Amino acid sequence: MGEPDPGAELHRIMELHRGGKLAVQSTVPLSSREDLSLAYTPGVAKVCEAIAATPALALDYTWVGHTVAVVTDGSAVLGLGNIGPLAAMPVMEGKAVLFKQFGGVDAVPICLATQDTDEIVRTVMAIAPSFGGINLEDIAAPRCFEIERRLDEALDMPVFHDDQHGTAIVVLAALRNTAALLSRKIGELKIVVSGAGAAGSAVTRMLLAGGATDIVVVDSRGVLHSGRTDLNGEKASLMAMTNPRSVAGGIADALRGADVLIGVSGGTIEEAAVAGMAPHGAIFALANPTPEVHPTVAIRYADVVATGRSDFPNQINNVLAFPGVFRGALDARATRITEGMKIAAAEAISSVVADALTADAIVPSPLDPRVAPAVTAAVAAAARRDGVCRAPSPG
Repeated sequence: MGEPDPGAELHRIMELHRGGKLAVQSTVPLSSREDLSLAYTPGVAKVCEAIAATPALALDYTWVGHTVAVVTDGSAVLGLGNIGPLAAMPVMEGKAVLFKQFGGVDAVPICLATQDTDEIVRTVMAIAPSFGGINLEDIAAPRCFEIERRLDEALDMPVFHDDQHGTAIVVLAALRNTAALLSRKIGELKIVVSGAGAAGSAVTRMLLAGGATDIVVVDSRGVLHSGRTDLNGEKASLMAMTNPRSVAGGIADALRGADVLIGVSGGTIEEAAVAGMAPHGAIFALANPTPEVHPTVAIRYADVVATGRSDFPNQINNVLAFPGVFRGALDARATRITEGMKIAAAEAISSVVADALTADAIVPSPLDPRVAPAVTAAVAAAARRDGVCRAPSPG
């Protein structure tokens, strides 16, 4: 067989996206005058009056109860960086397609022509009544932390920055199963997180919540430790809860004797640094499209290797998490997404393949039809346990 034709592949990709990947479709018949009178005027006025009197009815009598906004400012799109809102639209459309396909959640891409934190918060708050939840996407750190925090405090609905929490949920699921495969406990593992941005911060916090006790975080300037005077608020917070052995230096120093490397930085990690890891560990090199450590190198030093790519085993893909997380939150009528709901999602993902673990299958396939229902049920149950559910709508 000959080599793939890059030109032909590009043509296939462009043609698939021609016209966009989304459309609006009516869910009611509109074939008669009676249909029109029920779906629109005068019948629709009765529904409007009912919602005006009891706002919670919007969850049952409009699309609000099953629809989320996928919001970006285009500042941190995939591995492409700050490409702006228009160029971000294909990704947001794709996200909406995945929401529908895997979670039965309708989603609308919202690409904002501003990267001002205050303006983004005001805009999302202004459009929020049209949706049942807000999925923040591809917003650069550190602004993403403040935007999510402020919206979570202001809005009575689930707010979820997928680049942070979706990644963190799937990483925890993968590490739970990796630890089981290696006959270890998460609390026994020396873990290095390369990257202290949105994903690195959330992964670190999620692993700590999931039982990890020894995590060293590394940014572009080295290990986060108490001697650093250049740490912003988020990194200082991470430093305070990590690095119990007071490691200093760079990535090679952090990896010396480490059991697990989790790369969420996009930078390259030299083989010499990876060679210092303890034997029989794990490397999750999650940068896309170029992993921090190429899998052919990583497998020389680790028993379990994962990436963010679909062309290698063990793809750490957020689609394992976010459709079920939002479906479960919406089904439970949750007003927010709690840490307990995220942990429940990770446990559900890991449980799908827990009885058939191999080094090449520590998480389910993104196409596994068991995943979203398992995550949905677990998240909804956790929302009820955590007491963040609205009462059922009257009527």
